Amino acid sequence: MIGNHPALLAVSTLLALAACGDERGVGGERGSPSAPVGFELALAGTATGAAADTDAADAAAAAATIIDLSPEELAARIKAGNVRLIDVRTDAEVAEGMIPGAEHIPLDQFDPANLDLSDGREVVLYCRSGRRSAIASEKLVAATGQPAEQLAGGILAWEAAGQAVEPPR
Repeated sequence: MIGNHPALLAVSTLLALAACGDERGVGGERGSPSAPVGFELALAGTATGAAADTDAADAAAAAATIIDLSPEELAARIKAGNVRLIDVRTDAEVAEGMIPGAEHIPLDQFDPANLDLSDGREVVLYCRSGRRSAIASEKLVAATGQPAEQLAGGILAWEAAGQAVEPPR
């Protein structure tokens, strides 16, 4: 159970190391306070665990700012006319069909800094299944500091919902 909790592992390691230390401190005098052998390594492990926890929290915060839209929600937004739909799939995938009105920017070329977002349209990203659009969404969130929207389940979910797909322009 301790192995699943980095902080508990570090504390138990420190206690074990403290029990192994001798009573000699600074200058070799008995009774002086000293850190047990290996103390720095145990602390380094604690810092790494804390950094990993921070990275996980940052990833969770980014995920919370990605909004998944159902095919029906996206269809309604497209119909309302205020959506900039971006397909981040490969050229080969796009050749098989796109959601009407989408523009194609492959994920490996997707750079939010190059997007002109001044027209006020909501950007919605999609790919085949949702994995690559999530990556693009994370990039967009990082660049704008605003939530990003993606089609949950990608074009596969779109087609399964009976929505239209057209040949690329």
